[in-house]
Amino acid sequence: MSLNEKKQKDRKIGKSETPKKHLIDPRYQNLFWTSLTIVVLLVFFIINNTRKEPDQGPYPPYYNANGTQSADSTSNHNN
Repeated sequence: MSLNEKKQKDRKIGKSETPKKHLIDPRYQNLFWTSLTIVVLLVFFIINNTRKEPDQGPYPPYYNANGTQSADSTSNHNN
């Protein structure tokens, strides 16, 4: 036997596949997206609650500010 027969290696023909390199480690991917979602929701919550509220306009027709219905308000509402 010659040396060439003993040391024959398996050779792949074609392109060799390189392992895919992830931007974020898959172990921390869920943590990253959960944190990002919570931060975005928190920013929207803060923006929504720090804006100036619009001035109050006139009441709608037949609105009773006391919260109780009187006989006049129910009869006018049905017309």
